[in-house]
Amino acid sequence: MPKRVDHEERRTQIAEALVRVAARRGLHAVGMRDVAAEAGVSLRLVQYYFQTKENLLLYGLRHLAEGLGPRVAGRIRAAGENPGPRATIEALLMEALPTDEASRTFHIVYTSYAALALTDPALAAQPFIDNPNAAEDALTGLLQQAVDAKRAAPGTDPRTEAISLLAMSAGLGTSVLVGQRTQESAAAVLRHHLDRLLPPA
Repeated sequence: MPKRVDHEERRTQIAEALVRVAARRGLHAVGMRDVAAEAGVSLRLVQYYFQTKENLLLYGLRHLAEGLGPRVAGRIRAAGENPGPRATIEALLMEALPTDEASRTFHIVYTSYAALALTDPALAAQPFIDNPNAAEDALTGLLQQAVDAKRAAPGTDPRTEAISLLAMSAGLGTSVLVGQRTQESAAAVLRHHLDRLLPPA
């Protein structure tokens, strides 16, 4: 009996190959043939599943974003039971720093997508900011919890601080990638601002 092909598993295999190649060479330089070679499949198979490079890039972006959630959840679990807003916020922000291979790959490739979306109509047309907006909403909610529990600094505006923290973590992540500062010093900057916003009990 012929083996049944799991089409979603095959698409995921190809998307992961796209991410690996993009992390090494930059998204702009990735072709369908490169992805096929990385995935160990034929170019015809990649074309069968995605038809065009644009479709492949869009699927790869969704796959990249979906992989972030489990890594953040792992950091939150590591913070212990009922970690509270401060530890949860720190877990979210620290995952944005390129501190290991997975987070480094995410940062490089997601930044490449952002840059490409500025000039690629297909990428620009899809809701590229949905995931950043979701992160901003989640962080705002956590900061609001801290304000309501009187654990935040007086005068804290949850939405403004959420925007500031996310922008800071993204910028710090880039500075680590280009060698401007170490992972440790970037993490120390984030913790400094968290200590200001959410003073330790």
